Amino acid sequence: MTSEPTSFARQLERLEEIVRRLEAEDLDLDQALKLFEEGVERLRQARERLTVAEAKVKQVLSDHAGKLRVEDFDG
Repeated sequence: MTSEPTSFARQLERLEEIVRRLEAEDLDLDQALKLFEEGVERLRQARERLTVAEAKVKQVLSDHAGKLRVEDFDG
């Protein structure tokens, strides 16, 4: 495995792949446990990246007086 972190998009793709494989009927217990462990770790990493990204967005949105403007991007 390379030392470079996997892109966020690739992390999500792999998580989706893991879910599909876990839903397969022909998966044995050992394979399922390995996939589950990998999925949990990738999810943890993705959450960390989102937390860092959120902090950066908040920093960019802070005004000159040091007050934080939090904006809702959901709609």
